[in-house]
Amino acid sequence: MNAAIPPLRVLILTETYRPEIGGGERQAAVLGAGLERRGHEVMLLTRHSRPGLADEESIDGMPVVRVGPSGPGRRRKWGLLFTVLPALLRLRRRYDVVLVSGFRILAVPALLAGRLTGAPVVLKADSVGEFSGEFFRAGLAGIGLTPSSAPVRLALWLRNRLLRRAAAFVAISDEIADELAAHGLGPQQVQRIPNGVDTQLFRPVTHQERKSLRTRLGLPSAPVVVYTGRLVSYKGLPLLVEAWRKLVPEFPGAVLVLVGEGGGDMHDCEPVLREFVAQHGLEPQIRFTGPASNVQDWLQAADAFVFPTENEAFGLSLVEAMACGLPAVTTRVGGLRDFVTHLVNAWAMEPGDATGLTAGLRALLTDAALAARLGANARETVLARFGENAVTHAYEQLLDAAWRRSRPGVAA
Repeated sequence: MNAAIPPLRVLILTETYRPEIGGGERQAAVLGAGLERRGHEVMLLTRHSRPGLADEESIDGMPVVRVGPSGPGRRRKWGLLFTVLPALLRLRRRYDVVLVSGFRILAVPALLAGRLTGAPVVLKADSVGEFSGEFFRAGLAGIGLTPSSAPVRLALWLRNRLLRRAAAFVAISDEIADELAAHGLGPQQVQRIPNGVDTQLFRPVTHQERKSLRTRLGLPSAPVVVYTGRLVSYKGLPLLVEAWRKLVPEFPGAVLVLVGEGGGDMHDCEPVLREFVAQHGLEPQIRFTGPASNVQDWLQAADAFVFPTENEAFGLSLVEAMACGLPAVTTRVGGLRDFVTHLVNAWAMEPGDATGLTAGLRALLTDAALAARLGANARETVLARFGENAVTHAYEQLLDAAWRRSRPGVAA
């Protein structure tokens, strides 16, 4: 730890955490572990996403506290508006600063707690549209409203007045930084910090290591292409399974592995994907793993990665695959535009482009030289931009500055 920075007690507030599997959950774990290695105390506050989970437990040495409402279902998370504030007040003696990961729901109770306790609150936007309200468009449509509807505009105006009182904002991509700037947040309020990845855990493996992983995971010696992440429609997965069906005659032994689950998300397409696979007799060629905590094993066992997402704030799943040295077929949308370059470190297609997706997959499965070059460049991109140490250091500096500003008489 930097000798100039005293140990901090950091509370990370996030909608869901383990046993849920996703980019946000993995990022919270990486950041928490990184801060603890630098000498800080980290506690995580989240929701009882499944019945039977403990109110408090230690996961990999980090205390995890859970509040209601309990159980699956996307509407239940809104109950956090009422349960987080009491929890933050109850836990007040256990933290110095609060980092909110994904502030669309959690920002209001966190900032109200900050006003009552004096603890600074840093808001990290995990998705595009969290401040503007565009993130809520799909959900609002279900009740006949839009972000421009009068009651919604009023609610957003009131909420955003409170949000502006945050000690700082974190933007994980240029697109999010631009959104915050467009709503009047100055550069002194917004820190551009990408998500980080553990490049020792997510790393290239030898041929023998890959062979051993395939045996353990029940994968063939034929080409294996992997997707990791939530099984939701905006990741381009319906398009992917259709493209793979067309490639099966060319690569009859190849396997597409979908690592993850729909998880009750409003865009959950897992049932649709499974029905498609069953209807076309594709069970040998398209496999579902369900939720997986060993994401790195599936990546390191693969020959290539596919991520045809249509909407992406950052793309941690892609960064993890690139860290493993995998060539990838992906899109250049949202945060991916910050680091994906076609035929340099990935095969980049337009979102929704079935022809481009099929061509990219075919190229990676047939052109070994291209695949090797893209994979090597992908690893170098991650090492240069998304290494865990650099990202953790940036958060450490930001959280320390927020804490110092909240303490009169403490040197800045």
